[in-house]
Amino acid sequence: MQIAVERAIETMWKRYEEPLSLDEIANTAILSKFYFSRVFRNLTGTSPGRFLSAVRLHQAKTMLLETDLSVTEISYRVGYNSLGTFTSRFTRSVSLSPARYRALARAGLPERGGRPGAGAAHSDGGRRTFAVNGSIRSPEAGQPVRIYIGAFREPIVQGRPVACEILDRPGPFTLRAPEGVWFIRAAVVPASDFPVPPWERRPLFVASGPELCVRHGQDNAPVKLAARQLTALDLPILLALPELDSPRRPADGTAPLRLPALSGV
Repeated sequence: MQIAVERAIETMWKRYEEPLSLDEIANTAILSKFYFSRVFRNLTGTSPGRFLSAVRLHQAKTMLLETDLSVTEISYRVGYNSLGTFTSRFTRSVSLSPARYRALARAGLPERGGRPGAGAAHSDGGRRTFAVNGSIRSPEAGQPVRIYIGAFREPIVQGRPVACEILDRPGPFTLRAPEGVWFIRAAVVPASDFPVPPWERRPLFVASGPELCVRHGQDNAPVKLAARQLTALDLPILLALPELDSPRRPADGTAPLRLPALSGV
Protein backbone atom coordinates (compact mmCIF):
# COMPACT_ATOMS: atom_id res chain seq x y z
CA MET A 1 0.00 0.00 0.00
CA GLN A 2 2.85 2.39 0.72
CA ILE A 3 4.09 2.15 -2.86
CA ALA A 4 0.60 3.00 -4.12
CA VAL A 5 0.40 6.06 -1.85
CA GLU A 6 3.89 7.17 -2.85
CA ARG A 7 2.82 6.92 -6.50
CA ALA A 8 -0.15 9.19 -5.76
CA ILE A 9 2.09 11.69 -3.96
CA GLU A 10 4.44 11.73 -6.94
CA THR A 11 1.45 12.65 -9.10
CA MET A 12 0.64 15.54 -6.76
CA TRP A 13 4.16 16.94 -7.07
CA LYS A 14 4.14 16.59 -10.87
CA ARG A 15 0.62 17.88 -11.51
CA TYR A 16 -0.05 20.23 -8.59
CA GLU A 17 -1.16 23.02 -10.94
CA GLU A 18 -4.02 20.88 -12.27
CA PRO A 19 -7.50 20.66 -10.68
CA LEU A 20 -6.86 17.11 -9.45
CA SER A 21 -9.88 15.35 -7.97
CA LEU A 22 -9.79 12.63 -5.35
CA ASP A 23 -10.89 10.13 -8.01
CA GLU A 24 -7.96 11.07 -10.26
CA ILE A 25 -5.44 10.83 -7.45
CA ALA A 26 -6.84 7.50 -6.25
CA ASN A 27 -6.70 6.16 -9.81
CA THR A 28 -2.95 6.75 -9.91
CA ALA A 29 -2.71 4.52 -6.83
CA ILE A 30 -5.03 1.96 -8.51
CA LEU A 31 -7.32 2.00 -5.46
CA SER A 32 -10.93 2.98 -4.80
CA LYS A 33 -11.12 6.54 -3.49
CA PHE A 34 -12.61 5.47 -0.15
CA TYR A 35 -9.97 2.84 0.58
CA PHE A 36 -7.27 5.12 -0.80
CA SER A 37 -8.30 7.96 1.52
CA ARG A 38 -8.15 5.70 4.57
CA VAL A 39 -4.77 4.22 3.66
CA PHE A 40 -3.40 7.64 2.74
CA ARG A 41 -4.38 9.16 6.09
CA ASN A 42 -2.92 6.19 8.00
CA LEU A 43 0.45 6.58 6.27
CA THR A 44 0.76 10.38 6.12
CA GLY A 45 -1.38 11.61 9.00
CA THR A 46 -3.55 13.76 6.77
CA SER A 47 -5.99 13.58 3.86
CA PRO A 48 -5.05 13.55 0.15
CA GLY A 49 -6.68 16.95 -0.28
CA ARG A 50 -4.67 18.57 2.49
CA PHE A 51 -1.47 16.97 1.25
CA LEU A 52 -2.08 18.37 -2.22
CA SER A 53 -2.78 21.79 -0.72
CA ALA A 54 0.53 21.61 1.17
CA VAL A 55 2.37 20.73 -2.03
CA ARG A 56 0.80 23.69 -3.83
CA LEU A 57 1.67 26.13 -1.07
CA HIS A 58 5.20 24.79 -0.87
CA GLN A 59 5.62 25.36 -4.60
CA ALA A 60 4.17 28.85 -4.18
CA LYS A 61 6.81 29.62 -1.52
CA THR A 62 9.53 28.59 -3.95
CA MET A 63 8.09 30.68 -6.79
CA LEU A 64 7.81 33.73 -4.52
CA LEU A 65 11.54 33.58 -3.87
CA GLU A 66 12.90 32.19 -7.14
CA THR A 67 10.89 34.38 -9.52
CA ASP A 68 9.53 37.89 -9.88
CA LEU A 69 6.08 36.65 -10.83
CA SER A 70 3.21 38.53 -9.21
CA VAL A 71 1.31 36.91 -6.36
CA THR A 72 -1.71 36.68 -8.65
CA GLU A 73 0.23 34.83 -11.35
CA ILE A 74 1.73 32.45 -8.79
CA SER A 75 -1.69 31.68 -7.33
CA TYR A 76 -2.89 30.52 -10.75
CA ARG A 77 0.30 28.58 -11.45
CA VAL A 78 -0.13 26.49 -8.33
CA GLY A 79 -3.73 25.59 -9.05
CA TYR A 80 -5.85 28.30 -7.42
CA ASN A 81 -8.61 30.06 -9.34
CA SER A 82 -9.13 32.67 -6.64
CA LEU A 83 -6.41 35.05 -5.44
CA GLY A 84 -8.32 35.61 -2.21
CA THR A 85 -8.49 31.89 -1.43
CA PHE A 86 -4.80 31.45 -2.21
CA THR A 87 -3.77 34.43 -0.06
CA SER A 88 -5.84 33.36 2.94
CA ARG A 89 -4.60 29.77 2.82
CA PHE A 90 -0.99 30.83 2.33
CA THR A 91 -1.19 33.29 5.23
CA ARG A 92 -2.81 30.74 7.54
CA SER A 93 -0.29 28.04 6.67
CA VAL A 94 2.94 30.03 6.43
CA SER A 95 2.05 32.64 9.08
CA LEU A 96 2.87 35.45 6.64
CA SER A 97 1.08 36.83 3.62
CA PRO A 98 2.70 35.97 0.25
CA ALA A 99 4.00 39.51 -0.27
CA ARG A 100 5.31 39.78 3.30
CA TYR A 101 6.98 36.38 3.07
CA ARG A 102 8.75 37.36 -0.16
CA ALA A 103 9.89 40.71 1.22
CA LEU A 104 11.23 39.36 4.51
CA ALA A 105 12.95 36.34 2.98
CA ARG A 106 14.75 38.47 0.40
CA ALA A 107 15.71 41.20 2.86
CA GLY A 108 16.57 38.98 5.84
CA LEU A 109 15.05 39.29 9.30
CA PRO A 110 16.60 41.20 12.20
CA GLU A 111 17.24 39.34 15.42
CA ARG A 112 14.20 39.78 17.62
CA GLY A 113 12.74 38.09 20.64
CA GLY A 114 14.57 36.04 23.25
CA ARG A 115 14.55 32.87 25.22
CA PRO A 116 11.92 32.62 27.94
CA GLY A 117 13.18 32.57 31.50
CA ALA A 118 13.29 29.54 33.73
CA GLY A 119 10.38 28.35 35.79
CA ALA A 120 7.53 25.89 35.68
CA ALA A 121 4.98 28.34 34.35
CA HIS A 122 4.57 31.97 33.40
CA SER A 123 2.09 34.25 31.70
CA ASP A 124 2.50 35.20 28.05
CA GLY A 125 0.04 37.71 26.65
CA GLY A 126 -2.49 36.81 29.31
CA ARG A 127 -2.16 33.07 28.72
CA ARG A 128 -0.58 30.88 31.37
CA THR A 129 2.10 28.71 29.83
CA PHE A 130 3.88 25.63 31.13
CA ALA A 131 7.30 24.15 30.55
CA VAL A 132 7.44 21.14 28.25
CA ASN A 133 10.86 19.54 28.56
CA GLY A 134 12.35 17.19 26.03
CA SER A 135 15.38 16.15 24.05
CA ILE A 136 16.16 15.44 20.44
CA ARG A 137 18.75 13.13 18.95
CA SER A 138 19.76 13.20 15.32
CA PRO A 139 21.96 11.25 12.92
CA GLU A 140 25.40 12.73 12.41
CA ALA A 141 25.12 15.42 9.75
CA GLY A 142 28.82 16.00 9.22
CA GLN A 143 28.26 19.78 9.33
CA PRO A 144 26.84 22.45 11.65
CA VAL A 145 23.05 22.38 11.92
CA ARG A 146 20.11 24.39 13.21
CA ILE A 147 17.29 22.46 14.81
CA TYR A 148 13.82 24.04 14.81
CA ILE A 149 11.34 22.61 17.32
CA GLY A 150 7.74 23.76 17.62
CA ALA A 151 4.41 22.88 19.17
CA PHE A 152 1.58 22.99 16.64
CA ARG A 153 -2.19 22.69 16.76
CA GLU A 154 -2.17 20.04 14.05
CA PRO A 155 0.18 17.28 12.90
CA ILE A 156 1.00 19.44 9.85
CA VAL A 157 3.88 21.89 10.31
CA GLN A 158 2.02 25.02 9.35
CA GLY A 159 0.81 28.22 10.91
CA ARG A 160 2.42 29.97 13.84
CA PRO A 161 3.55 27.49 16.51
CA VAL A 162 2.28 28.04 20.04
CA ALA A 163 5.86 27.52 21.23
CA CYS A 164 9.20 27.39 19.47
CA GLU A 165 12.83 26.64 20.26
CA ILE A 166 15.93 26.78 18.06
CA LEU A 167 19.01 24.70 18.87
CA ASP A 168 22.49 24.60 17.42
CA ARG A 169 22.96 20.92 18.22
CA PRO A 170 20.93 17.89 19.31
CA GLY A 171 20.17 17.79 23.01
CA PRO A 172 17.68 19.04 25.60
CA PHE A 173 15.07 21.70 24.90
CA THR A 174 12.21 23.44 26.69
CA LEU A 175 9.02 24.67 25.07
CA ARG A 176 6.53 26.85 26.94
CA ALA A 177 3.05 26.04 25.79
CA PRO A 178 -0.41 27.03 27.02
CA GLU A 179 -2.95 24.45 28.07
CA GLY A 180 -4.19 22.35 25.18
CA VAL A 181 -3.36 19.45 22.91
CA TRP A 182 -0.28 20.03 20.77
CA PHE A 183 1.90 18.20 18.27
CA ILE A 184 5.68 18.54 18.64
CA ARG A 185 7.57 18.68 15.36
CA ALA A 186 11.22 19.38 14.51
CA ALA A 187 13.42 19.98 11.46
CA VAL A 188 17.21 19.72 11.26
CA VAL A 189 18.64 22.12 8.67
CA PRO A 190 22.26 22.77 7.63
CA ALA A 191 23.50 25.91 9.36
CA SER A 192 26.25 26.19 6.75
CA ASP A 193 23.61 26.86 4.10
CA PHE A 194 22.88 30.44 5.18
CA PRO A 195 24.79 31.98 2.25
CA VAL A 196 22.64 30.12 -0.28
CA PRO A 197 19.19 31.30 -1.36
CA PRO A 198 16.55 30.66 1.35
CA TRP A 199 14.49 28.32 -0.83
CA GLU A 200 17.45 25.95 -1.10
CA ARG A 201 17.65 25.41 2.68
CA ARG A 202 16.06 21.97 2.83
CA PRO A 203 15.84 19.94 6.05
CA LEU A 204 18.33 17.12 6.44
CA PHE A 205 16.13 15.34 8.97
CA VAL A 206 12.72 15.70 10.59
CA ALA A 207 11.23 14.45 13.85
CA SER A 208 7.78 14.16 15.34
CA GLY A 209 6.52 13.41 18.82
CA PRO A 210 3.25 11.96 20.09
CA GLU A 211 0.17 14.05 20.76
CA LEU A 212 0.90 16.08 23.88
CA CYS A 213 -1.73 17.24 26.37
CA VAL A 214 -0.66 20.22 28.49
CA ARG A 215 -2.79 20.81 31.59
CA HIS A 216 -2.35 22.80 34.81
CA GLY A 217 -1.17 20.53 37.59
CA GLN A 218 -0.31 17.73 35.19
CA ASP A 219 3.29 16.63 34.75
CA ASN A 220 4.17 15.36 31.30
CA ALA A 221 6.91 12.84 30.66
CA PRO A 222 9.87 14.38 28.79
CA VAL A 223 9.33 14.50 25.03
CA LYS A 224 11.89 12.36 23.25
CA LEU A 225 12.38 13.12 19.57
CA ALA A 226 14.44 11.05 17.15
CA ALA A 227 15.24 12.78 13.87
CA ARG A 228 15.19 10.75 10.67
CA GLN A 229 15.60 11.31 6.97
CA LEU A 230 12.62 12.62 5.02
CA THR A 231 10.53 10.25 2.95
CA ALA A 232 7.98 10.75 0.18
CA LEU A 233 5.25 10.44 2.82
CA ASP A 234 6.38 13.55 4.71
CA LEU A 235 4.42 16.73 4.07
CA PRO A 236 6.45 19.77 3.01
CA ILE A 237 7.11 22.25 5.81
CA LEU A 238 4.93 25.31 5.27
CA LEU A 239 5.94 27.45 8.23
CA ALA A 240 8.19 30.38 7.24
CA LEU A 241 11.00 29.11 9.45
CA PRO A 242 13.66 28.04 8.62
CA GLU A 243 13.74 30.18 5.45
CA LEU A 244 13.48 33.38 7.49
CA ASP A 245 16.06 32.50 10.11
CA SER A 246 19.21 34.57 10.47
CA PRO A 247 22.83 33.40 10.77
CA ARG A 248 23.50 35.96 13.50
CA ARG A 249 23.52 34.70 17.08
CA PRO A 250 23.21 36.56 20.39
CA ALA A 251 26.41 37.17 22.34
CA ASP A 252 25.49 34.66 25.04
CA GLY A 253 25.14 31.86 22.46
CA THR A 254 21.46 31.23 23.11
CA ALA A 255 18.99 30.87 20.28
CA PRO A 256 16.44 33.70 20.04
CA LEU A 257 12.81 32.92 19.34
CA ARG A 258 11.63 34.65 16.19
CA LEU A 259 7.91 34.44 16.77
CA PRO A 260 7.50 38.22 17.29
CA ALA A 261 9.15 38.85 13.93
CA LEU A 262 6.79 36.38 12.27
CA SER A 263 3.62 37.84 13.68
CA GLY A 264 3.20 40.69 11.21
CA VAL A 265 1.40 39.82 7.99
